Amino acid sequence: MFSEYFRNNLLDISVDPTPYGTHSFRRGGCQYLSSERRWGIRKLCDWGGWSMDFDNLTIVRYLMSWNDDPTNKREDFLNPKIKLGILCNSCGRKCSCGS
Repeated sequence: MFSEYFRNNLLDISVDPTPYGTHSFRRGGCQYLSSERRWGIRKLCDWGGWSMDFDNLTIVRYLMSWNDDPTNKREDFLNPKIKLGILCNSCGRKCSCGS
């Protein structure tokens, strides 16, 4: 249904829907649910309809991209002086998302 409505919306604004698909929405949704909503891999696989066999890890291609904007610097991953953040209402961990 989403793709049909999306294509109809594009036609409404006189844009050819042929080159547009829904893959970007699926990828963006996966990245959002992982980084912002703190969903785990199993829940993401269930949402995206991916196998939880974990032998080819299709999910990784959706979570990582060459143009990602990392939230933490690599050199700060184990830096004891970096503020851990506050207890997150979304994930229950100390993180810097501030939810």
